[in-house]
Amino acid sequence: MQEDASARLRAAGCVFAEEEAELLLSDATDEAHLAAMVERRAGGLPLEHVLGWTELAGVRVAVDPGVFVPRVRSELLVAEALRRTRSGAVVIDLCCGSGALGLVVARRIAGVELHATDIDPGAVACARRNLDGIGMVHRGDLFAALPRRLRGRVDVIVANTPYVPTDEVPLLPREAREHEPMVALDGGRDGLDVQRRVLAACRSWLRPGGVLIVEVAAHQAPAACEEFVARSLVPEVVTNDELEATIVIGVHR
Repeated sequence: MQEDASARLRAAGCVFAEEEAELLLSDATDEAHLAAMVERRAGGLPLEHVLGWTELAGVRVAVDPGVFVPRVRSELLVAEALRRTRSGAVVIDLCCGSGALGLVVARRIAGVELHATDIDPGAVACARRNLDGIGMVHRGDLFAALPRRLRGRVDVIVANTPYVPTDEVPLLPREAREHEPMVALDGGRDGLDVQRRVLAACRSWLRPGGVLIVEVAAHQAPAACEEFVARSLVPEVVTNDELEATIVIGVHR
């Protein structure tokens, strides 16, 4: 069965056909189920949507159809968030999608008070399943969705905002363009529009010494740092060549 599945996926252009076939086989309940999953994947549906899950930093995350798929590169953002999070900390996951970033932090650090927000109803439903009993998920536009009592008390904000420039969205892989929400991909003219909105409001939510951590493309880091400085946050750029990841960390002094 796996050889047939691999051959079908390879013919459809899946670069990692053997690995994907193995994952599908492990989740299939019978041959008919496997065949259906293979056809959905061969038809261009993201593997994570076919499986209904993915892994981030060793934590399994449910990913519903139409919800942004967490990328491996976000493990850098998670790792830096974990370094700055203590037990009992208040953590906010903005533009949370499936809730993957906050989920990993809350699983690894005991006693975290986690709040996640997203404007997309499908993402909110998915995040609520992932964070059931772990954190609160609020539907709304960035900070507007959060309880007012959190103002000035937040220790860590993770924000994997959309950062693909509008003109570059058509260059994204087809499966992302066709099966993930545009609101999670399109970051405006230079890719930093949503991050600017986060920066404009975040200081009133962070406690002194609190941090904002965002993901960017490597070439966006200098412009992002300028935006952080303009909002009186002290920026630090962290990169990981293996993950092809770049993040900017801003400290509220």
